Amino acid sequence: MMVSSWSRAVAAVSALVLGGLTVPAVSAAAAVRGEVRVDQVGYGITETKYAYLLSSAPGSFSVVDERGWTVHRGRTGASLGAWNAKYPAVYQLDLSKVWLPGKYRIVVSGETKATSPTFRVDTKDRLFTPLVRATNEFFQAQRDGDDIVPGRLGRKPSHLADKQATVYDWPVFVGEGGDEIAEPLKPIGGPIDVEGGWVDAGDFVKFTSNTAYSLAELGYVLREGYDPVLAKEVKLGLDWLDKMWDQRNKTLYAQVGIGTGSDKFGFLGDHDVWRNPHDDDALDVKPGDPEYFVKHRPVFPANPGGSALSPNLAGRVAAAFALGAQVEARRNPSLAKKYLAEAASVFAQAKTENVGELVTAFPHAYYPESSWRDDMELGATQLALAGKALRDPRSGEWTRQAAHWAKAYIDLEEKSTLNLYDTSALAHAELAKLLRHGVPGAALGPKELIGDLRRQLDEGVAGAAKSPFRTAVSVKDFDAASKSFGFAATERLYADVTGDRRYSAFGSQQRNFTLGANAWGVSLVVGVGTTSPKCPHHQAANLAGEEKVLYGAVVNGPNGAEHFADLPFPAGAKECTKPYDAFDTTESRYTDDLASWPSNEPAIDFTSTAMLAFALTGRS
Repeated sequence: MMVSSWSRAVAAVSALVLGGLTVPAVSAAAAVRGEVRVDQVGYGITETKYAYLLSSAPGSFSVVDERGWTVHRGRTGASLGAWNAKYPAVYQLDLSKVWLPGKYRIVVSGETKATSPTFRVDTKDRLFTPLVRATNEFFQAQRDGDDIVPGRLGRKPSHLADKQATVYDWPVFVGEGGDEIAEPLKPIGGPIDVEGGWVDAGDFVKFTSNTAYSLAELGYVLREGYDPVLAKEVKLGLDWLDKMWDQRNKTLYAQVGIGTGSDKFGFLGDHDVWRNPHDDDALDVKPGDPEYFVKHRPVFPANPGGSALSPNLAGRVAAAFALGAQVEARRNPSLAKKYLAEAASVFAQAKTENVGELVTAFPHAYYPESSWRDDMELGATQLALAGKALRDPRSGEWTRQAAHWAKAYIDLEEKSTLNLYDTSALAHAELAKLLRHGVPGAALGPKELIGDLRRQLDEGVAGAAKSPFRTAVSVKDFDAASKSFGFAATERLYADVTGDRRYSAFGSQQRNFTLGANAWGVSLVVGVGTTSPKCPHHQAANLAGEEKVLYGAVVNGPNGAEHFADLPFPAGAKECTKPYDAFDTTESRYTDDLASWPSNEPAIDFTSTAMLAFALTGRS
């Protein structure tokens, strides 16, 4: 890009702005303090590029490179809306004409003064493909059992008592939150070996539903671009899922550990004790001791006695095994056939009539999923793809079943975007390709599937138009980061199937939001970007010390202000807080605080959806 001598002269002033933060053109008293928000990882060379200015007054802006040269100028234009009393306007800054690879900052001048963090412009592959490894590192940090990666947190083997676990009947819950234990736990079987896998979030409970969801996304990423490091992680997850599915008795185990304890019945749950996971193995306990279930963690079946299986679980567990079969089809055919057999067996166990409340977690209130036809579509689609890879004659029938459940989802289910509670986007994109050349007896074709993907994106675009940061998700609800990454991934899946790039700018803006282009100026991926969470609600990370980074973890992000009332500080935790209250509103907050789990707890499902979005973006 050519830079005029006049631009270079201005750049010399801009360099002073970068070094000393302000070289005011007006008096300091008259200057308005603003904040510039950018995607802190960067922008692809050819993509639409937006940043945002929080301020009370508009201004001019310059984009300055590492040498201090101004490579682009613009004006803020009209406000996209108010944010809070301190920042009554949000202005969009169009950086799309900055296309040379390099590192840049934005300098706002005029009545408003502000300087952005540094950001990069480069190929999407160079920017985002490395973040697949970053998010994979979080899964390594979440490992449980013998096969631990010490990593940055110094993890040690943990919960080895899971090798001899007792099975208990479904716990009974009551209370306003639906999480108060109403009866003592009743043992019904065991011992069984459920050692290994990943813990779910900042605690140490393991959930089959969440693991299967994450494995479906990790398996997709691995299938599309083999990475030996990711392959090890997928294998670890599948090994644990294999333990949770009792093929002989057709029983799936849904959960290891219980989060909720009971004063009435004299036992502690996982959420009642803040500790390192390996400390649980050192406990000297016997039945009836308060910490008994902390060490000897109860296991709960999803379908007691091999009865019909909740269809959300049947679908997503089948999808996880079937993707494993696709990955191994050429590398290890015998293992691939084993995975396919397990996938088919689990899928056939699904209860699809008089379904009732879905089985997700105990209590159900932890993960109140209500949609299941999307999971059945995903499971049948991945079975069909695995069948094709292994030349299984059932592939055509699984494709027809997938089409049946896709139509049922489109006609009947409550709709969302790609996240733990709705897997339809990933299922639709895969099934549309299977149906391209027609399948006799299929309930629908690619047109309907693509139409529903477009419906999801159109709803996102409509939601984004109401937000000054152009984010499709509400910052007053849970799962802001996860759903934003879900929209970013869905846009890429849609473009891959159709070749239609009309939603590209929208998809980029959803990713931008998660990586710092939000009111708080914080990347929601720990250790990624210039400013990211320092105090995640995560026991092992907190006790390892603030200098130990839970790299690659995706946190919930901003949430409704009402969710932050009276949050208790966990006994035994290390104090940690980084204030962002200047950017809160009366309705929404982001708090980088150890106690603030509604905004700052990471989870495997958040992180797997981010991995999927990064992988799809990197290859686009």
